Amino acid sequence: MDFALSPDIEALCGRIRSFVNERLIPLEADRANYDAHENIRMDLLQTLRAEARAAGIWALNLPKERGGMGINMAGIAPCYEEMNRSIFGPVVFLAAAPDDGNMRVLNQVATPAQKEKWLQPIIDGRVQSGFIMTEPMDEDGEGCGSDPSLTYTTATRTNTGWKIHGRKWFITGAEAAKHFILMARTSDDERRGLTAFLFHADTPGWKIRRRIDIMGPEEHGGHCELEFDGLEIPDEDRLMEVGDGLRLTQIRLGPARLTHCMRWLGLARRCLEIAATHIEKRRSFGQRLIDKESVQGLIGQAALEIQIGRLLTMQAAWKLDQGDLARKEVSQAKIVVADALHKAADTALQLMGAKGYSKDTPVEWIYRYARQARLVDGASEVHRMVLANFLRREGADFFRWGAGKG
Repeated sequence: MDFALSPDIEALCGRIRSFVNERLIPLEADRANYDAHENIRMDLLQTLRAEARAAGIWALNLPKERGGMGINMAGIAPCYEEMNRSIFGPVVFLAAAPDDGNMRVLNQVATPAQKEKWLQPIIDGRVQSGFIMTEPMDEDGEGCGSDPSLTYTTATRTNTGWKIHGRKWFITGAEAAKHFILMARTSDDERRGLTAFLFHADTPGWKIRRRIDIMGPEEHGGHCELEFDGLEIPDEDRLMEVGDGLRLTQIRLGPARLTHCMRWLGLARRCLEIAATHIEKRRSFGQRLIDKESVQGLIGQAALEIQIGRLLTMQAAWKLDQGDLARKEVSQAKIVVADALHKAADTALQLMGAKGYSKDTPVEWIYRYARQARLVDGASEVHRMVLANFLRREGADFFRWGAGKG
């Protein structure tokens, strides 16, 4: 096995690292560069995006003919990691959720006309997008979360298309997004009952009921609860065939979960970088903190968990590049990297003491952000259940080396 990066990817990582170090990290210390929800100020974001595009660091996962860089999953893994060494990084390079996952799935399954209408404006940075799947509980306690089969938002056929009724919530970026992918129920069939649709924010028949306050920093557009009361969507804006909605979620969510892991690894590394600088200088009871065995144990364990997460992430990326769904490998990476991010942030905060708890560094920002990692795109308990089911089916083959099928 060779984990060395190709010369091209190594050079690209170096360019991203330089951009992050020179342009993004210095901005984090000035609160004037943040919006009201603790993300990068929108006008500043547009300036930096123009710089990133001019530098040839833009839309890594999209085809070159559409303005991207045409890099596969194993190639973008170290790049996304470098990007998210800054809390502002991924959104500057058009590599943040949900745009990243939406662009990928639209490029994969949309018709040529749909790509031109719905995908290209996202790639060009002219609009932000949203993925509308998750639902609040109904009176029976059911609602779509990690289990898409519990979707109750309906799409009913009309003479010209479809009419949508229902509610959704925790929709990332909804307040700022213009292009949406919507999951709705078109029949009671357990496997073929869902269908995906595309619509523009200006279309009547829906509204944002509220922007849901959360404990951590927010993406642009927040996390919103939506209500659909007769939104009309023409059939030409249906994505894939009727009944293909569950298939679309599988196509989209596996790579999207893994790109979360790639970005989280960058945040985790940044926490240890900040902590390492502190413990090299800080003296207590006649010693530098780094010379204390207990401190070495904490920082070493956090670094170990990050590296395990990196290996699992790269394995899953490689399998996706082979055309495999890599469900088992993505679940493994998602569990381990979510824990590694929280461990790194918690370790850094502990070693830095009051400074870590303050807003003098981004560690406390990352700490609050990190708690969602064990929840988003499937809670860790759900992914452990996925692994248990693979183990039951595969037995000893669960542990076999090689490509396999997952």
